Amino acid sequence: MARVVITGGAGFLGSHLADQLLGRGDEVVAIDNLSTGNNANIEHLFGAPGFTFVEHDVSNYVWVPGDVDAVLHFASPASPIDYLKMPIQTLKVGSLGTHNTLGLAKAKGATYFIASTSEVYGDPHVHPQTEDYWGNVNPVGPRGVYDEAKRFSEAMTMAYHRSHGLDTRIVRIFNTYGPRMRLDDGRVVSNFIVQALKGEPLTIFGDGSQTRSFCFVDDEVRGLIALLDSGENDPVNIGNPNEFTINELAEIVLEVTGSSSPVEHAPLPTDDPTQRKPDITRARELLDWEPKVQLREGVERTVESFRSIV
Repeated sequence: MARVVITGGAGFLGSHLADQLLGRGDEVVAIDNLSTGNNANIEHLFGAPGFTFVEHDVSNYVWVPGDVDAVLHFASPASPIDYLKMPIQTLKVGSLGTHNTLGLAKAKGATYFIASTSEVYGDPHVHPQTEDYWGNVNPVGPRGVYDEAKRFSEAMTMAYHRSHGLDTRIVRIFNTYGPRMRLDDGRVVSNFIVQALKGEPLTIFGDGSQTRSFCFVDDEVRGLIALLDSGENDPVNIGNPNEFTINELAEIVLEVTGSSSPVEHAPLPTDDPTQRKPDITRARELLDWEPKVQLREGVERTVESFRSIV
C-alpha cells in the first residue's frame, strides 16, 4: 500500500487513475484547482477510505502533510480549446507546477511521475514517433504554450533525477478518450460524439486525412500504473499504435451512434500535426504493456456514457 498524490486528480485521466490506485489499496490525495477538472469525476470517491481531495493551484507552493510515496503531476489544461484559452496558466502549471511538485517529491523521498504528451513531438518528421525523437515544435506558435510547457517539465524532471537522485518517471501520453471526457473539451472524439448525438454536423478540420492514434482510458491507465511501478526513468510512450484518419473516426462515430449527421469541414488549426502514431516498443519490452481495446469498442463504451448527459 502506498500514499499517492495526484495533481489534476479531478480531471479526466487523474480521476481514472485515482479509481485504480484506490482499488488496489493505495491512499490517494487528489489536488485540483477545478479549472478544467470537475468534482463530478470524483464525487463517488468522497468518503471512500484512503481518499482526500484538496482544491489548490499547484502553480503555487504545494505541501502535503504526512508520508508520500509517489507524486503524479497530471495537472494541466490538455486540450487545444483549454490551453489556447488559458495560455499563461498552461505555461505556469508546466513550469512552476512542475517545480513545486518536484520539490514535494524531493522533500518526501517520493517517486515523481510527470504526465507529458505526444505533443512534445510537434508535427513530426519521424513516423511512428520513438522516444529518442526530439520533435518538430514551433515554440512561438499558439500550440507552443502546451508543447513547450511539457518539454520544459520533462527537462526539469530529468534535472532533478540527475542532480538530486530523485526517482522519476516520464510518460508521453497519446490521444486518450473514454468516459468522463468533458462534453466541451474540444477533443475530436468528444466533439464527434456530442455532435452526432445532437444530430449536428460533425466538424472535420482540414480534409480529414490527418491521422491520430486513439487509446481507450482503461488501457492508458493500466500503462500508467505499470510505468509507475517500474524502475524506468527515461520517457516512455503510452498510446495505441493503431492509426486512423479523422475521416475514419467520423465514420465509426456515425455508425456507433446511428446518427445521420452530415460532415462539414473547417480550416486546419495552426501547427496541427498531420500524423500521430506512437512506437510502443519500449512499453512492450519494459512494462509488458500494450492496448487491448479496439477503437470501435472504445467508442461504443464512450458513447454509452455520453448518452445520458448530452
